[in-house]
Amino acid sequence: MAKKVVASLQKGAGKEYSKVIKMVKSPKTGAYSFKESIIHNDLVKDFFANKK
Repeated sequence: MAKKVVASLQKGAGKEYSKVIKMVKSPKTGAYSFKESIIHNDLVKDFFANKK
């Protein structure tokens, strides 16, 4: 499924957006989970800078 999402981002106006994946540690259990999002290229650094 990820290939389909990434492939659709390569067409037309989608080049201004990126799919980002961040690993987040749960404070309760200590387990890691992944947070995925499709955001504008200008907001990528802000996405990774936030702790939430």
